[in-house]
This record gives sequence, C-alpha cells and structure tokens, in this order.
Amino acid sequence: MESTGVVPSPRVAVVVFLLKGNKVLLGRRLTPVGRHTFALPGGHLEFGESFEECAAREVKEETGLDISKIEYLTVTNNVYSKNPSNPLHIVAVFMRAIQAEPTQVAQNLEPEKCESWDWYDWKNLPRPLFGPLQAMADNGFNPFPADHEND
Repeated sequence: MESTGVVPSPRVAVVVFLLKGNKVLLGRRLTPVGRHTFALPGGHLEFGESFEECAAREVKEETGLDISKIEYLTVTNNVYSKNPSNPLHIVAVFMRAIQAEPTQVAQNLEPEKCESWDWYDWKNLPRPLFGPLQAMADNGFNPFPADHEND
C-alpha cells in the first residue's frame, strides 16, 4: 500500500438510546459500515456543537422525532481496520433521551441510510446488532435509568 502522507483522524459520533417503556428505537443500517445491522439513531458531531445538540439534531434529521431529557451515558472507542486503504476510527458518545411528544411516530427520513425505524424490547433485541451496540449488550450495559423498572 502506498502512503499518501495523510494520517487518518478519529471522528466523533453521537448516538442516542431513545427510550420508551422497556424499548429502544433501532434502525437497520444501509450504509457501508455496519450494513444490515440494527443500530441506534445518531451521527457525526459538528464543529462547536454540544453532545446534547447533536443528539437532538441527529434524531430529528433521521426520524423526525423531538427528544428531551437528553443525558450523557458513556463513550466507546471503535477502530475498524478491515479495509487498510480506508481505516475508520469512531469515538462514539452514547446519550439517553425520551420523546418530547410521546404521540409522535418515527419516520424514515434518510431511506438511503436506514431501512426503517422500530421499537425493540431491550431484553429481546433484533440481530445482528451494529458492532459497538452488540459489544455493549454482550457486556450487560443497561441504557435505562437506575430508577427504571426494566422487567
């Protein structure tokens, strides 16, 4: 592989656990990274944007939903090196939120990136999950608040 002299840089993504009861909103990805896996709504942080602003913007752009009670949960470091000519390093900031208006219905506003959006019980998630989300679920991560009864 010839070196172009350009060193790849990590990108920051903000990803949202949008919660409703014991369910989370997931969409089936159609993008090259993670194609056909189920993932949370989210996207890349824009310059000067707070994590909360990015979370609200991305969920609105992808699903049409307005969110509230946006909180930081955790961060993961994800390096994808399967394609050495196009390595990818994403720092994913995971947030938690609820719908601002519970009667709103998720729409698929980016059909070129996502097949559809639906609500899935946290204890019965669809497969395959997007890599970082699968790792979190495998490690027992719980996106619900401590006072939430997740039976």
